[in-house]
Amino acid sequence: MIFWIASYPKSGNTWIRALISAYYYSQDGLFTEQLIKKIGQFPEKVHFNDFDYNQEIVTDTTKFWIKAQDRINQDKKIKFKKTHNCLSSINGHQFTNKKNTIACIYVVRDPRNLITSLKNHYELDYEEALKFMTNEKKYIFDYHKQNDYSDFQFISSWEKNFLSWKNQNDFPIKIIKYEDLLSNTYFTFENLIKFINKILKINEGINIDKLKNSINSTSFKKLKKYEKNFGFSEAINSKINKKTIPFFYLGPDNDWKKILNKDYQDKLNTTFNKSLKFFSYI
Repeated sequence: MIFWIASYPKSGNTWIRALISAYYYSQDGLFTEQLIKKIGQFPEKVHFNDFDYNQEIVTDTTKFWIKAQDRINQDKKIKFKKTHNCLSSINGHQFTNKKNTIACIYVVRDPRNLITSLKNHYELDYEEALKFMTNEKKYIFDYHKQNDYSDFQFISSWEKNFLSWKNQNDFPIKIIKYEDLLSNTYFTFENLIKFINKILKINEGINIDKLKNSINSTSFKKLKKYEKNFGFSEAINSKINKKTIPFFYLGPDNDWKKILNKDYQDKLNTTFNKSLKFFSYI
């Protein structure tokens, strides 16, 4: 069955996957990029091989979402999968179901910080980034593949995305605030391991050495240095100059109080007021 690691783009999904892959897929808890590659993305073109769909139609893969997951789960093993997809139906096609899903980890990030990361990643200005985040019909895909929407993900708006996962009752969910992971990595990741182990019925205690190694080897500073020296597989190329956009951008230095002007601070506080209060961001 699938154990989802879901989030809106640029919310900390990669960090969570790095931590999980280091802890569960290594002997010593030391992170390597090969480990994170064990946690694939869904949906992705590779999952729709042999299915008859039109890659030039934006939503055509949605009719095979469930069948693709059925195929993924044929071996009856647990698999972590990354997704930015909204937990919704498109044209009557569910994103997932109880048969294919065992649980979900949802990573949420203060939208006032997220907007700057989103702006950098997608080469937008702040107004465009805000429109991106509030667009309830928003979807993403690999724009480098001309007329090919095989990697289509329906993400909706920042608010609708997290609400779609939070408000379901089909499977257990653990919501992780990026800010908690940043301010108290050990405690937050320890609690996440407890959640995962409970779901997967792993009765052995937490390996403290692996836990510490997982945290130390996936620090933002180390991941940024790794990308600078060796590149990072999840980085994308610029639409403007074709150069690689650094994946690890500001990290803990992304502080909306210092970066956003008063106008955008007010806009974001107003636009996302209810959710900011729900997550105790204000």
